[in-house]
Amino acid sequence: MKKDWFVDWFNTDEYLSVYKHRNEKDAECHIKFLLSKINLPSNASILDLACGSGRHSILLAKQGYNVTGVDLSDRLLSDAVKSAKTENLNIKFIKSDIRDFQTEEKFDCILNLFTSFGYFDSDEENFLVFEKAFNFLTKQGYFVLDYFNKTYLEKNLVMYSKEETENYTITQQRKIINQRVVKKIIIQRNGAEQTYFESVKLYDSNFLILKLKEIGFDIVNLFGDFLGNEFDENLSPRFIAICQKP
Repeated sequence: MKKDWFVDWFNTDEYLSVYKHRNEKDAECHIKFLLSKINLPSNASILDLACGSGRHSILLAKQGYNVTGVDLSDRLLSDAVKSAKTENLNIKFIKSDIRDFQTEEKFDCILNLFTSFGYFDSDEENFLVFEKAFNFLTKQGYFVLDYFNKTYLEKNLVMYSKEETENYTITQQRKIINQRVVKKIIIQRNGAEQTYFESVKLYDSNFLILKLKEIGFDIVNLFGDFLGNEFDENLSPRFIAICQKP
């Protein structure tokens, strides 16, 4: 499997087919929930780190916030720019690997949603995301991490799934290998077959909390989903940490 698997995979039309369930309604739920839990000024600056096709960025801009979205995928950023233009929204979209992203701007809130963390090979590279978020925030600024719950995933991993439509068949095979959840995605369309991989490091929630605190964050709230349920190590599908820079 290619080291930086996400570079090619996130630039394909097939990626959008696999994750089509992550739609506007889904994003609206996320943003409504987060804004109810974070006290932001009306003109707040928000950084959507690994913004993808910009679903969350656009919803935040509609609320009047000053939004910057960063992502590595030309394909997804192109969709984000088109959507922003259609909505007549002024959003700054930047192409960058989040490991390399630099800015002099300070933000009131930084979002890292939809398990956009843990992609890299080393812990140092992965936790660089936390360090950058801390450095890019204003005092009292918020960092939101939306990641899967390792314990829940290990107990409930769906090893195999298959989806068939008129146009394609998507088969997904999942395994845990060397403390990473590895997904093999096989897409069959018009007699052709394409294979892609995903690989995300599994971090225990207590370890994540420790690292966030080591970097300097205060943990304001921990949720287990976007319905507002408190985080439970055994029952929560997600690990949603709302953190604040003192």
